[in-house]
Amino acid sequence: MSIDNAPRLGGAGEALTSPGETPDLADPADDAVPPRPPRSKTPLWRLLLRDRMATTAAAILVFVFLVAVFGPWLVGDAATDQNLDRSTLAPFDVANGWMNILGTDPLGRSMLARLIVACRTTLLVALPAVALSCIIGSLIGMWAGYHRGWRETTAMRVADVIMSFPSLLMAVVVLYVFSPSAANIVLVLAITRIPIYLRTARAESAELQSRLFVDAARTFGARSGAVIRRHVFPILLPTLLTVATLDFCYVMLAESSLSFLGIGIQPPEISWGLMVSQGRTYLQTAWWLSFFPGLAIVITTVSATVLAAWARIATDPAQRWRLTVPRSRRSRLFPTRKVVS
Repeated sequence: MSIDNAPRLGGAGEALTSPGETPDLADPADDAVPPRPPRSKTPLWRLLLRDRMATTAAAILVFVFLVAVFGPWLVGDAATDQNLDRSTLAPFDVANGWMNILGTDPLGRSMLARLIVACRTTLLVALPAVALSCIIGSLIGMWAGYHRGWRETTAMRVADVIMSFPSLLMAVVVLYVFSPSAANIVLVLAITRIPIYLRTARAESAELQSRLFVDAARTFGARSGAVIRRHVFPILLPTLLTVATLDFCYVMLAESSLSFLGIGIQPPEISWGLMVSQGRTYLQTAWWLSFFPGLAIVITTVSATVLAAWARIATDPAQRWRLTVPRSRRSRLFPTRKVVS
């Protein structure tokens, strides 16, 4: 047999082939990178409607905000009108009237009306505190992360000093020294939450300032403020909104805790935390005084947490496809491989 007709010996990883045979190539799909998921162009509101849990959470939060805005105007003076003849009426008794469907307190005031008025007070403390801390912390964080150097070092050391004190303990000390009021609660909670946004914005902007599109903007003569406003902030906004949604839950729970301790919202104003505090002495005889405001706090915070988890995926271009692709197709896009030990 001549050398030309002899079977060819393959090298490393190459199969033996005969002159008339075509070499069998390994299926590239076995070791290839999984296909990229399709890009989603579906509007956010449609993605929200496809997720039942997120839709329910969004509906609850919208209802809470509507109650806070229009509720006190609808109930009028029912939250402050006293009637000792209707003291501590049990809930769910239609004979007492729809305004007393959730029962009454020891002074005969409607629990439903007080819950509605307390909703506005609670949100008027939580929303400004979150907004102030988000705006101040994000601006300082983007400025420090973009310029780096001594600006970044100074901002991070200030954030470390603030975070070295427990936020709730700091609020207790400050409110104990000064008069406990809604403005002081907003101010102290906003200061204690600034480092959360500062560290997040600093990390994101420090990574973005070395990207090619940022370098191109600087090459064309764009100032640092314009680059941060037009290129860094739009990319950072989804992350900040997600953090703010989760922080809203913490701030609302912190306000409720301070009011429960007696150094938060003071009468004649009313909040959900203060209602829980006022009803704790009647737990054995009038359980609804603390149960319903506590339930309102739990439902609102859980709804905000669920919506924040959904928004984090919906606003991330790399993860948004998970909300559009059915679960049956996800296993085909990203097949799981068995690890052989």
